[in-house]
Amino acid sequence: MFRIVNKKELNPFVTLLEIEAPFVAKKANAGQFIIFRIDEFGERVPLTIADYDREKGTVTIIFQKVGLSTMLLAQKEVGDTILDFSGPLGVATQYHDLQRVAVVGGGVGCAIAYPQAKALHNIGANVDVIAGFRSKDIVILEDEMKAVSDNYYLMTDDGTKGEKGFVTDKLKSLIESGKKYDAVIAIGPIAMMKFVSITTKPYKIKTIVSLNPIMIDGTGMCGGCRVTVNNRIRFACIDGPDFDGHEVDFDELINRNGIYKKEESEMAEKHICRIQQQLHKEEK
Repeated sequence: MFRIVNKKELNPFVTLLEIEAPFVAKKANAGQFIIFRIDEFGERVPLTIADYDREKGTVTIIFQKVGLSTMLLAQKEVGDTILDFSGPLGVATQYHDLQRVAVVGGGVGCAIAYPQAKALHNIGANVDVIAGFRSKDIVILEDEMKAVSDNYYLMTDDGTKGEKGFVTDKLKSLIESGKKYDAVIAIGPIAMMKFVSITTKPYKIKTIVSLNPIMIDGTGMCGGCRVTVNNRIRFACIDGPDFDGHEVDFDELINRNGIYKKEESEMAEKHICRIQQQLHKEEK
């Protein structure tokens, strides 16, 4: 069993949990992920490692409450435990010879962009962070991002905080102003990563994206996380999750990730509504 030692609500939709998992913390690196299971009846859900503390033996995860398992996880409090917390899984991000990097995060993807920016900052790289959100109400990790970047650019779709516009607008503006990046690391919604890759391609800037396909076992056996990269089938759980954004078939990934939309909606209607009703009763 894995004990929760810290909990923080970053906004109404996103929760941070710090989990006591010394063996995972000992080997974790930026770019890797874990798979959790709340109890013996729970589904296996992958979440990227947002941070880790080897000395304390803890791993931090940040997640959006979008399905049954994440809703149940968000109900846990400090001192509670979960059954499984497996990892670190996947291949850690490689930073060889990167001196000037733009780290682009979209929405809850900033939780994954943060450890990338932190790792680059710690090796002495010059880091520009571009963080994008729909509005000021869902901005997360602003102070943390500022602490590990040389320049922090906040973008909101509606202009309620930072600059109005998309992360691609700011990225293109910085490149055209003369910024010379060794690489761009983009993490967020699939469509965002796709358009970041389209933006950087004419400038021939190396672009790394962290993919989030459907995943079950996390060891390469089920084949659920397969993606097409450079016209080859790859498995995100063991070959990634980082890939060259200029080689990813994003349209295929979008289609595959939408396969179970109907079932997910039915699950939400049958189970999540009950959870919310119970929480409402407890508040009363």
